[in-house]
Amino acid sequence: MKFRNATLAIAVSVALGTTASVSAAENGSNAKEEKVERIAVVGSRAAPRSVADSPVPIDIIGGDELGKNASSDMLDMLQATVPSFSVRQQPISDAASFIRPVNLRGLSSDSTLILLNGKRRHRASVIAFQGGGVNDGAQGPDISVIPSVALKQVEVLRDGAAAQYGSDAIAGVMNFVLKDASDGGSISVRRGEYYEGDGDSTVVDGNIGLPFTKDGFVNLSFQYKNADATSRSVQRPDAQALADAGNTYINDPAQTWGNPEIDEDITLFGNMGLDLGNDKEFYMFGNYSDRTATGGYYYRNPQNRGGVFTGVNPAILAADPTAYDGIDNPLLVGDSTGDLSGNCPIIDASQANVLNDPAYISGIQNNDDCWAFNELFPGGYTPQFTGVINDTSLTMGTRGEIKGGFLNETFYDISGSVGRNKSTYTLVDTVNPSLGALNLDQPNNAFEAGSYTQLEKSFNIDLSKGVDIGLTDPANVAAGLEWRQESFEITSGEQASWEQGDLATQGFSVGSHGFAGFSPEAQGINSRQSIAAYVDVEAYLTDDFLLGAALRYEDFSSFGDTLNYKLSAQYTLNDELSFRASHSTGFRAPTVGQANVVNTQTSLVSGELIQSATYPPTHPVSVALGGVELEPEESKSFAVGLVYQSGDFFMTVDAYNIEVTDRVAQTDKIFVTQAHVDALQGLYASPELLLGGSVTFFANDFDTKTQGVDVVANYAMELMGGDTKLSLAYNYNSTDVEDAGEYTSGFKIRRLEEGIPEHTGTLTLSQNWEDISMFLRANYYGEWFATHADEPDEFSSYGWSETVGSSVTFDAQVSYFVNDSWTLSAGANNIFDKDAQELQKTDGAAFGAVSGVYYESGPYDYNGGYYYVKATYNF
Repeated sequence: MKFRNATLAIAVSVALGTTASVSAAENGSNAKEEKVERIAVVGSRAAPRSVADSPVPIDIIGGDELGKNASSDMLDMLQATVPSFSVRQQPISDAASFIRPVNLRGLSSDSTLILLNGKRRHRASVIAFQGGGVNDGAQGPDISVIPSVALKQVEVLRDGAAAQYGSDAIAGVMNFVLKDASDGGSISVRRGEYYEGDGDSTVVDGNIGLPFTKDGFVNLSFQYKNADATSRSVQRPDAQALADAGNTYINDPAQTWGNPEIDEDITLFGNMGLDLGNDKEFYMFGNYSDRTATGGYYYRNPQNRGGVFTGVNPAILAADPTAYDGIDNPLLVGDSTGDLSGNCPIIDASQANVLNDPAYISGIQNNDDCWAFNELFPGGYTPQFTGVINDTSLTMGTRGEIKGGFLNETFYDISGSVGRNKSTYTLVDTVNPSLGALNLDQPNNAFEAGSYTQLEKSFNIDLSKGVDIGLTDPANVAAGLEWRQESFEITSGEQASWEQGDLATQGFSVGSHGFAGFSPEAQGINSRQSIAAYVDVEAYLTDDFLLGAALRYEDFSSFGDTLNYKLSAQYTLNDELSFRASHSTGFRAPTVGQANVVNTQTSLVSGELIQSATYPPTHPVSVALGGVELEPEESKSFAVGLVYQSGDFFMTVDAYNIEVTDRVAQTDKIFVTQAHVDALQGLYASPELLLGGSVTFFANDFDTKTQGVDVVANYAMELMGGDTKLSLAYNYNSTDVEDAGEYTSGFKIRRLEEGIPEHTGTLTLSQNWEDISMFLRANYYGEWFATHADEPDEFSSYGWSETVGSSVTFDAQVSYFVNDSWTLSAGANNIFDKDAQELQKTDGAAFGAVSGVYYESGPYDYNGGYYYVKATYNF
C-alpha cells in the first residue's frame, strides 16, 4: 500500500503544473532540476490532485525551496515564497519577540489554520499583546518550530475553508507535510551573520529515513540552533545627558533595539508509517522542541521613571500637602519607619545628577530609614526578558479501505492528537518597586514571572467513498466527526514577582517591572470542548466541470454552535485554460487564552513608560470599562480565478474578497482615571493601584473587508547550457475597517489598513547545471505605514509614524555539488544591504525612548544584509 500523509483516499497521479520549483536534491539527486508532479492533499476530501486541477488556489513549496534562505526560521522562509504571507521582527514586544505572529492575506495569525500531515496543529501559548496592529492579541500556532529539513513540502491553501476544517480557516490553510522516506538522509551545518557583524548563528540539522520492518518507515529529523542578539541602537539622549552630568553608571547604549538571543534551540520531528496489510496502515508523527530566548526592554531612567525613581509619595503628601510645592519631578523616596519618622528629604529629580545632591547623600544614601532605587541602580536599569518555550505534539491513527458490507470501498481515517505549548518567563535586572530595599535580597535581580500553557486534544473520524450517481465518474462523498478540547493555563510566578510590598501605598509600582508576575488570583486552568460533524461532496458533472460543496456543524461548550458551508467549482475550457470559483462562510472562535488571559506589562506612550494591564473581558475591571463576553468572528469569502498552462509555462490568477464581522482583538489602551477607580471600589482590590496606567481587554469591536489578487507564474527553459526557471509571485491585498467601535481608534484603523504593504511580489531566477545551481530573487514591497509598536497616536508630538515608499531587496545563493554526497552553498539575504526606514529624528538623534535606528514594523528585516555558508552531506 502506498503511504499517504493524512489523506482520505489513495494518491493518484493527475498533474502537470507546478506553482513552485522542485530541485533534484529533493529527489535524492544533485545533478539538475527535474520536472515532477506536484500533488496536494489539502483543500479537498477527494483523492489528492494537482494544483492545476484544484478548484481553489494552492501553493506547493518543496522542502528544498524553503531552504533557499539565509534565515533558518520557517516564518522567514515562507515569506520569501508566499507573497500573501508576511511576518516581521518584533523587538521589545514581550513574548511576541520569541513567537512572532504572522499574516496571510492581511488577516491575523489566528485566522489561518495550520495542519501537520493534514491534522490540526495546536496553537502557541503566547498571545501577541504588542502585535503591530493586525496581530494585537492574536494567538496562533508556533510555525517556527518546524524545520525545513523535516519537510517534504508545504501546501498553502489560499481560500476560506472553515466548512471543511473548522475554526480559524478564514484566510486559508497551511499544511506542513513531513518526509516519509524509508532510506537515505542528510546532515548539514550552516553558519552566518549580519553584515553589521552581529547576530551570529549556527544551525546543525539532519534527516534520516529508516525501514520499520519490511512494511513501514520511520523518518527522523532534528535541528539545533544558536543565534546571537543584534543591536541597531543609538544611545538615548536622556542617558547620554546623565553621563555628561557625571553619572558614571550609564551603559552605552543604555537600551538595545534588536533581535533576541536564541540559545539551545533544539527541535526533533518524527514520522512513522506501517502497512498493516489488506489496504490498511498505522501512522504516527510528532515533535519535541525547546528553546530559550532573551531580549531587552525599555531603559528605566533613574531621574524620570515614575513609580520607581520619581513621583509623589502620597503618604508624605497626606501628612504635608505643601511638601511638593514647586517641584514637578520629585525623586520618589520611601519611608520604612511606618510613621514617616525617617524625615526623608524632598529632592527635585530635574537636576542634572541627583547622585551629587547633598540632600540625597545625607538624607537617603546615609539614612537607613529612607529608600530610593537610585541606591540599587544609580544609572537606571534595562530589564532583560527571558522566555523558555517548550512545544510537544503526538498524533497517531489508522487509515485504509473498508471492504465488504454497506461501507464497501469506503476509505477511513481514525486519529487522535495531543499538542502542548508552554512558555515560562523570567526577568533579570529589574525590581518589584513596592518591595523597596527587599529587592537587595533578590539574586541577580531576577524574578520568575510564571508561565502560560496551551493544551489541545482532538479525535477525528473521517470517511470518504466514491458514489455512482449516473455521472461519468463517481462523486466523492466524505463525512466525518471531530471532538476537540482546548485549555489555557496560567501558572503563578514566585511571590516576589507579584507581591504588593509595603511601599505600594507610597507610590511605588507593584510587581516585577516590565512584566509583572502572575499572581495566585490569576492562576488557573480554563478549558472548552467542541464537537463537529461535516459532509463534503465533489463531482465532475461533465468531463470539464467540477463542482464541490461542504457543510460543517460545530458546537462549542462556551458560546454555542455554528453552521458553515462552502461551494467550489472549476471549469476546464481547453487543455490550456480553466476557470475556478468558490464561496464560503466561516468563523473563528475566540481562543480560551483570549477570553481568560491576565497580563501586566510596560508600554511606551507619548515617550513615557506606563504600566498596562490586560484582563479577561468578563473581569470586574473590564466590565466597568465596557467589557462583555466574547463572540466568534464570522466571515464570508468569494473568489474567482483562472489557471493557464502551455508547455513549460504555468500561471494562476485568483481574486478574492473576505468579509469578517465582529473581529476579536485587543482593545486600545484605556487610561485609568480617578472616576474609574471610584467606580471599582468594592468590586476590585486596591483599584487605586491602576491609576496612572492603562487597561486593555479583548472585544468584538470592528469588521473588516479584505480584497486582493494573487498571481503565480512559472516558466522553464534551457539557457546557458543548463536548466533555467523564472518564477513570479505577486499579491495585491487591501483591507478596509468597517463599523469600528469605541475601543478601536483611528490610529489603529490606519495600522490595520496600511501597516502591511498592499503590493508585494517576488521574481526568482533559478539556474541549474550538472555541478552548480544558483538562484537570484528580487523581493518587492509596496508603500506601507510605519509606526513604533507601542505608540497609540499617529498625531503624537513624538511623530513616530509616517508613510514609507516602496522597497526592493535581493537574495542569492550558489551551490556546488562536489560529488553525489557533498554540497557546498553560500548565499545572502538582502545582498545589497538595503536599509530599513529610519525613525524620524530630532536634532539629528533618534527619539530618546526608542533608542532604535529603524522602524521595526517594516516588511523586511531591519537588521540589514545577512550572509551564510552551508555544507550538506547526503547519504
